[in-house]
Amino acid sequence: MTSAGAPRRASVQRATAETQVLVDLQLDGTGQGTISTSIPFLDHMLTLLAKHGFFDLTVQAKGDIDIDDHHTVEDVGIVLGDALKQALGTKERIRRFGWASVPLDETLAQVAVDLSGRPYLVYRVDLPERKIKSFDLGLFEDFFQAFVAHGALNLHVNVLYGRNPHHIMEAVFKALAKALDQAASIDDRIAGVPSTKGHLT
Repeated sequence: MTSAGAPRRASVQRATAETQVLVDLQLDGTGQGTISTSIPFLDHMLTLLAKHGFFDLTVQAKGDIDIDDHHTVEDVGIVLGDALKQALGTKERIRRFGWASVPLDETLAQVAVDLSGRPYLVYRVDLPERKIKSFDLGLFEDFFQAFVAHGALNLHVNVLYGRNPHHIMEAVFKALAKALDQAASIDDRIAGVPSTKGHLT
């Protein structure tokens, strides 16, 4: 909850000739995910994000997946970033920084987040295979770039090692969930925003 006691929540829609996306995000939730993007592996990853970040997250998306999954994946990243930025509001009393290392069998993923207001992505994910069924896992870099640009955050994603591409992406999303939960959480020791500048742009 914010200092005023209002829920930190945002609902954002985006409609183009290629996609229609709705995201409803509540930061102080219980991990409930209601996800429907018509791309099963993306649904799986976003469900993990909600569950392990303790976010209540609804994502409804339809797109031109008969052509390619790219537009839908990228636009979900755009709208999720917009929703995060809006839900954070003034960012008063947030911890701002978050990081997590998550193992999944043979894989270890590390994610660090700074809710600084300055978008920047470092994405070091070496995939032994790019596809799970027909889904191109390389599209997740575009997803994260869109999420970072619209969420106004600094995000570093590093996979130290891994063999199974499913394990790699699952560990990444779990680590992102834990890092975002930490960064967005309220710390009563903080007055205003955690920046010597006095604001987070």
